[in-house]
Amino acid sequence: MANIPTSDFRKGIKVLLDGEPYEMIEITFVKPGKGQALYKSKLRNLLKGTILDRTYRSGDGLEAADVHRSDGSYSYRDGENFYFLDNDTYEQYSLPAVICGDQMTFLSEGTSVQLLFWNGQLISMTPPQQVTMEITYTEPAAKGDTATNVTKAATTDCGVEIQVPAFIRQGDKVKIDVESGSYMERVQS
Repeated sequence: MANIPTSDFRKGIKVLLDGEPYEMIEITFVKPGKGQALYKSKLRNLLKGTILDRTYRSGDGLEAADVHRSDGSYSYRDGENFYFLDNDTYEQYSLPAVICGDQMTFLSEGTSVQLLFWNGQLISMTPPQQVTMEITYTEPAAKGDTATNVTKAATTDCGVEIQVPAFIRQGDKVKIDVESGSYMERVQS
């Protein structure tokens, strides 16, 4: 695998440390008055999600990780695993629910996702930032309740309950932020 010199360190590069893939999430160049230049970096383990700080001298280097992204789609859930289809190769891959996290709550079958592979193995997936869902149940707005920021509970077509503004009715489509699980806007049909 290729060696990446410190002069090529950038945010977002993928490197190999102790046999595991890491993503450089922060890099700072420090030139002390005396001695060699230093590169202070923060690295996130792509398998475990842990973050570590490392300092490298100019002239050092790290091995590049064989990591690539691919477009995919969410297929289905089977017990403790979620299954995804790679749109390029049409191969199916699985990830444990622990790795996928709560973000899967808002994804329905066929939703587009970004798949991250290391050495040909799926290690994580990134959902879209926002999804559009239909409101299947919500109470009607109380008459005269026109104050700003009045919200009420609503159930989406995937069974998740979210808070929406009082003017949202059953059958409306809404845009939801996947990371926070919050209402963004009503979608006009």
